[in-house]
Amino acid sequence: MKLKKFAAAVSAALMLAVFTAAPALAADEIEVNEDISVSGDYDWTRFANDHITLNVYNNGLYISDGSDDSVNVVSAFEDLTGIKVNYTTYDSNESLYAKLKSGGVSYDVIFPSDYMVGKMINEGMLAELDMDNIPNIAGVGETYLDRSFDPGNKYSVPYMWGTTGLIYNTTMVEEPPTKWADMWDVEYTNNVLMFNNSRDAYAIAAKVAGLSMNPQSVDEITAITEKLKEQKNIVQAYVMDEVFDKMEGGEAAMAPYYAGDAITMIDENPDLAFVHPEEGVNFFIDNMCVPANAKHKEAAEMFINYMCETSIGLANCDFIGYSTPLTAVWEELDDDLKYSEIAYPSQEVLDKAEVFNTLPDDINAAMDAQWSEMKSYEEGGNGWMVVVMLLVAIAISAFNIWRKLRKKSRDNY
Repeated sequence: MKLKKFAAAVSAALMLAVFTAAPALAADEIEVNEDISVSGDYDWTRFANDHITLNVYNNGLYISDGSDDSVNVVSAFEDLTGIKVNYTTYDSNESLYAKLKSGGVSYDVIFPSDYMVGKMINEGMLAELDMDNIPNIAGVGETYLDRSFDPGNKYSVPYMWGTTGLIYNTTMVEEPPTKWADMWDVEYTNNVLMFNNSRDAYAIAAKVAGLSMNPQSVDEITAITEKLKEQKNIVQAYVMDEVFDKMEGGEAAMAPYYAGDAITMIDENPDLAFVHPEEGVNFFIDNMCVPANAKHKEAAEMFINYMCETSIGLANCDFIGYSTPLTAVWEELDDDLKYSEIAYPSQEVLDKAEVFNTLPDDINAAMDAQWSEMKSYEEGGNGWMVVVMLLVAIAISAFNIWRKLRKKSRDNY
């Protein structure tokens, strides 16, 4: 995710609300810098002399990183704890899973979405957390805890939440889109972007086909794949981070993406707007977890606890525009963000939303295989392509035969 700062006016008001809400720093808080204060009841320096480097693997710049006058929360953590952080990024849950599954890598903190947490738990890829090291989980709203992907939150702590939706350029569409099905309208051929990850793309196509975002059989996967094939010639590109440049630059009429990132794009290009399609959207919770092979589990739990501090959560929400599960952070938000229909949609939208379940292995395997097939599919062109390739092969073979006969003729001569 190419994540940028929320509107400057909102940011200024937000930071004012955060840092002037109390007349003085509470006695039980530690001031890290002019922007960050943390609980004084937690031993933040117990690893200060251990020369630890934490490997943190996150989804894009999904954190306040100091750019655009934002707060650098990683740097503040290093100053507070004496722990160094090696912060690297991936572009999707599937990329994260593939990297960890391949072995040979060791991360201490990762940020998978709900369904991927469930998958990793089932495959023994996550460590059970010691919540004595993460007391700030008490600040997470009940709505985001004890979900089906991790009952009791033994393996995960909520980080951010959000919904998917459709971002569109008001100058490039005749009528504002209201449905996912509008992405299949031939009027927008070569002007539609689509998710470049199987789970989100299949979820959208499933709703267009009248199915659940959680396929129940391989047959349903096949039906959804056919719906994606119907869209293939309309799609300009399958994107993840690339969506920012394309939509902000007016290179496409519409694209599905995450609500938090839509705020960022609209801030960059006021011609853009956002809608929650009427068929229903995905409601997701992104989480902080510790891989089973982490080298510094306790320090990783300290980092997770730090990310749940109010000042840190506030800085992150301000910068990335995503929705917070931390009650105290939401209460401190500026009204423009707190009551944003994009970041905090109506109950009507949430009532129609679906959460991604952890799918059975056979359905996951079918989705992976058919996604690859769909990406290489060319509607109406496959037959001609085969013919062309066959003719090329025949021509090459004939040329080689002719060359050999000619050489033999010369040798005989």
